Amino acid sequence: MSASNKQNPCPPDGVAAWEARPKVLLHEHLDGGLRPQTLLDLCRVRGLQPPADTAEALGDWFAANAHAGSLERYLAGFALTVGAMASTAACERVAFEAAEDALADGCVLAEFRMAPSLFAPLGLRPEAALEALLAGLARSALSCGMIVCAMRMEDPARTAAVARMAGRYADRGVVGFDLAGAERGFPATLHREALHLAHDAGLGLTCHAGEADDGHRVIETIRLGVTRIGHGVRVMDNPVWVEQARAAGVHFEVCPSSNVHTGAARSLATHPFGAMTAAGLNLSCSTDNRLISRVTLSGELAALQAHQGLSTATLMAQQADAVRASFLGDDIKAAALARIAAA
Repeated sequence: MSASNKQNPCPPDGVAAWEARPKVLLHEHLDGGLRPQTLLDLCRVRGLQPPADTAEALGDWFAANAHAGSLERYLAGFALTVGAMASTAACERVAFEAAEDALADGCVLAEFRMAPSLFAPLGLRPEAALEALLAGLARSALSCGMIVCAMRMEDPARTAAVARMAGRYADRGVVGFDLAGAERGFPATLHREALHLAHDAGLGLTCHAGEADDGHRVIETIRLGVTRIGHGVRVMDNPVWVEQARAAGVHFEVCPSSNVHTGAARSLATHPFGAMTAAGLNLSCSTDNRLISRVTLSGELAALQAHQGLSTATLMAQQADAVRASFLGDDIKAAALARIAAA
């Protein structure tokens, strides 16, 4: 049984149907999407002790954490994955496998993200980590790009340095810049310089907002020039915010199961994805962390249909919107749109 079938109560043929359709993945953290066997292998190389000694048991451990109702339990897995990835060989392997997994799931375009600065305390230079991640993505046949994350809990001077680094790789596979990490208490306005530097380097701007903090953070972020919002579900708490986001045309990268696991939504049935769709917001479905949440993109889309009754036509139209919102080149986007239109 696939991870998506274990976590989402929808018919298996619903997942299979989505696996056969062309899809777009805009929001996937590389350190949250490792294959369980890969994580075991990398832990052994690094001398780390994983919480289970088989791939299946390790996957079950992550599933239990995801459904524990605790953000702390959910985030506990990242300490393990980042530690296991702290070598150039590991970074390249993880990135390559993520792209291949997305390709196998039917994706025709994908963007992956990672904060290379997380490796610095572990002895791996962020530039070396980024180059290895880019090398891994380049090995895959999937049309994909890299979004560099800066951690908003860090000093603004540090996030500005990350943005400068990202800009130096703008012609080598880096397509975007993101602010990730703890949202409450660390508004995007603190990192205005980093966003401006990334924009001036030609990178697309996305930002986590309106997930762990109020929906006004979405509007605040839009005013900083960001064109995509990671999650953003709390924008629905105020009709004024909804209208402002709709007028701005910003694209929401929504990750339903992850939002349930982190407490941003109570359940898939009550998740605001359907309400956001009905409100005319520009959005698409993503996975966030395939390992941590034990999901696939096909499983997420099938689950949305099962729990919210969204039509295939609606969800496929959102896939086309995701292509248009992508930071990849026009030729790649045109090819992806053609694949979706044919489906």
